[in-house]
Amino acid sequence: MTVRYSIFGYLIGEGFRNVFKNKKSTIASLIIMCATMFVFGIFFVVGENVNHVTKTIEEQQGMEVFIDDAATQAQTTELGNKIRSLDYVNQVTYKTKEEALEQMKKIFKGKKDLIASYEGENNPFRASYVVTLTDLSKAEEVQNQISTYDMVAKITIKSDTIVALVKIADGIKIISGVILVILVFISVFIITNTIKLTVHARRKEISIMKYVGATNGFIRWPFMVEGMIIGIISVLISILILGGTYNAVATQIEQALVNVRVDIPLLTMQDMFGTLLTVYLILGIGIGALGSAISMKKYLEV
Repeated sequence: MTVRYSIFGYLIGEGFRNVFKNKKSTIASLIIMCATMFVFGIFFVVGENVNHVTKTIEEQQGMEVFIDDAATQAQTTELGNKIRSLDYVNQVTYKTKEEALEQMKKIFKGKKDLIASYEGENNPFRASYVVTLTDLSKAEEVQNQISTYDMVAKITIKSDTIVALVKIADGIKIISGVILVILVFISVFIITNTIKLTVHARRKEISIMKYVGATNGFIRWPFMVEGMIIGIISVLISILILGGTYNAVATQIEQALVNVRVDIPLLTMQDMFGTLLTVYLILGIGIGALGSAISMKKYLEV
């Protein structure tokens, strides 16, 4: 156990010494990895917020199914039950003609004359069911099913908004994936070449170690530890920069949303921190270790 601990301590210690010994290559690797993770982080937080907004709208907004004025109470209840039984329906709320009029009064509260003639028996609004969905992409499918039911006068739905949000969310996922792959290749290439400089400078030492019987793993691990340490440092720097930038931008966006009375708050950095940290650690440690392993290949060949 003591021998294993000593070897482990040696490998970790050598990795740290390499990081601080080769300052220029370390700084170059840090810059490119921080840039990689920062750019990916931007797409990540934007994608998470688009998904959040889409989910919020799914819960708050779906479609409004207006009931025919000739419908009896029994027919109205039956229609509601049919809608509730459909797939992708989240919630069904009944809105009376009186509630529809009150809602209109709130919207035009500064122009009471516009709706004064709608009071009492002159109420032109229909009773309706407000239907929210579990999946906005299924809105058209649900709408088509409801339109076949009796006593449905009209269905209103913001199809363009729904379709646009779904397309934006899908587009961001695709763009983020493509950019991540490109940036990972760039990062691995640069880290490989920067660490190669360190390996080349110590090629005689590596040859001697192989000559006296050191295994490839024993020689390789300090350099891989170096790459992983650079990756972890890059993660910490990237999270700090991204967190500060996101909080500043999110504050401005939320203020703008309040001004236009849109009640959809953005995610906080705390909401995304766990997932972002996990992704960053996988990226940072993975890229660092892979770059180091590739740079060592030439010098470990028999």
